[in-house]
Amino acid sequence: MNGFKEMTASTPRTVLSLYMRVFRVARTWQAHSGVASDTLTERKYILQEARTLFRQNQHVMDQETIKRCIKECEARIEIGLHYKNPYPRATYLPPMGLATLKGRKLRTQQRLRKQAKPIYLQSHDET
Repeated sequence: MNGFKEMTASTPRTVLSLYMRVFRVARTWQAHSGVASDTLTERKYILQEARTLFRQNQHVMDQETIKRCIKECEARIEIGLHYKNPYPRATYLPPMGLATLKGRKLRTQQRLRKQAKPIYLQSHDET
């Protein structure tokens, strides 16, 4: 409970507000295809993804990590609404596609790939 005292008073409210916003978006979501079954599938995906990610991060106490999670959630909401697609947008970065200095190893490639990953995909593992 000591880590909770380190948080600013507005952080829990911000996170709860964001969680409720995701549920409002899911409740009013309409699939771009207009097919009712697609709408239901996408609504279920939005709700399941929100529950999974919020539960996964509920014990995070580090302010920087919390801010990063909030930014990711906001970005995913805005991108989903803009493109009318609730699924994360793919990034097309070949496995060894980032240039490195001569003599660097795979560890450098992995670090560069992690840095190049967009904020809206931070919670997803690379495939």
